[in-house]
Amino acid sequence: MGNLTVIVLAAGGGTRMKSKTMKVLHPIAGRSMIGHVLRAVEAVDPRQIVAVVGHQREQVGPHINALVPDAVLAVQEEQLGTGHAVRVAIDAAGTTSGTVIVAAGDTPMLEGESLRAFAEEHEAAQRAVSILSGIVANPFGYGRIVRNEEGDVEAIVEEKDATREQREIKEINSGILAFDAEFLLEALPQLTNDNANGEFYLTDAVRIARDAGLTVGAHVLEDFTQTEGANDRVQLAELGKEMNRRIVTRWMTEGVTVMDPATTWIEADVVPARDVTILPGTQLLGATVVHEDAVVGPDTTLKDCEVGSGARVVRTHGELAVVGDRANVGPFAYLRPGTQLGIEGKIGTFVETKNAEIGDGAKVPHLSYVGDAEIGEGTNIGAGTIFANYDGVNKHRTHIGRFARTGSNNTFIAPVQVGDGAGTAGGTTVRRNVPAGAMAVSSGPQRNIEGWAEAKRPGSRQAEAAAAARTAREQQVSTEGPGVGSDAGRG
Repeated sequence: MGNLTVIVLAAGGGTRMKSKTMKVLHPIAGRSMIGHVLRAVEAVDPRQIVAVVGHQREQVGPHINALVPDAVLAVQEEQLGTGHAVRVAIDAAGTTSGTVIVAAGDTPMLEGESLRAFAEEHEAAQRAVSILSGIVANPFGYGRIVRNEEGDVEAIVEEKDATREQREIKEINSGILAFDAEFLLEALPQLTNDNANGEFYLTDAVRIARDAGLTVGAHVLEDFTQTEGANDRVQLAELGKEMNRRIVTRWMTEGVTVMDPATTWIEADVVPARDVTILPGTQLLGATVVHEDAVVGPDTTLKDCEVGSGARVVRTHGELAVVGDRANVGPFAYLRPGTQLGIEGKIGTFVETKNAEIGDGAKVPHLSYVGDAEIGEGTNIGAGTIFANYDGVNKHRTHIGRFARTGSNNTFIAPVQVGDGAGTAGGTTVRRNVPAGAMAVSSGPQRNIEGWAEAKRPGSRQAEAAAAARTAREQQVSTEGPGVGSDAGRG
């Protein structure tokens, strides 16, 4: 395949999407539709990729070049049909030789292996034109492959131009064509727009080749779903569901346990290892990597995360976070970008973390917010702890050392440091550094105001309960003597 040029058509408006986003940029399984097509195209190692852009090219062009930096962008100012689009592409590419494949930018199911097999057959047969075709039960809307009695391809007839007999044909054109470049350069100027749509059809090149006595063939793709496009959001959702089914099935055959494939979504760039278990209601998105023996789910969404070997992530939402080997997360945890949990660490129930490094064996078990923080190895953070990282203008970091023990309901006012082996009492607000091994206490001694409820809440149930308890206590003291129910007589 050393002399192969691939033209990707991406100039259409996609008005049925009813979106400010260009059709080919709509995502499916974590990539844009055209991103999937370009991945398949790159798999055949072409010498040159030319993308035809038109509508919203300020969106589409930079996206294509971000994915394939050396792709040539050809601008089709007016959308006058596929033949016109290819002519624009050839002009932008310069002198072209060898084989030219034309593909559509809205066929995200297309696989590189299928495209390679198509190109190899075309070159081996030395055809002027080859058509990637399929046999479908309902051919409505597709161009029909018309063959002669010998089975050779005579023409491709579009739906609007087809006769009643031709509309009964089940073999259809996928829109993916392969050409001998020399023939294509001769055929493009001969295309006309004498048809129902007034467009220059690239498929008319089949007739031109046949009239010249050249060979035209069709390569039937059994898995024709690979060539299906999405013209509206309903079709996009249908393709997304099918693509997800295929992705999930592939990973199960590779040794991943998926308890409920119907409620599990795995995007195209996710990599789960063998012996990973994925429980129902889980979404693995972006570039997420899950290492062996990890368990993810149920009801978990991870995007661009890494989950270590043997880790457990339960009912958690995470993005751009790293979970270490044999660590535990959740349920109901929120891992925001920059979270790094060490080996055998724990982020527990109703804990939110952001830009936080939590060391090996360290634990934030429940009801806490940890933002812009470093927590050392083996440290335990008490329940209800807040890392107050924002002063209204700037973010600041909190550093907590190794094997520290912090009490419940603490607030760390950043920037602050707590040394190795230090502790903090319950209810403490830490505003100053705590030396290694020290205990920080910020609350004063407890003071009880006797009779407060009866004085401040007269007539309330609270006051009634307090009065009844006081009366019972007084009766008990009068009966049994002093020291009962009070602090009297304690040494």
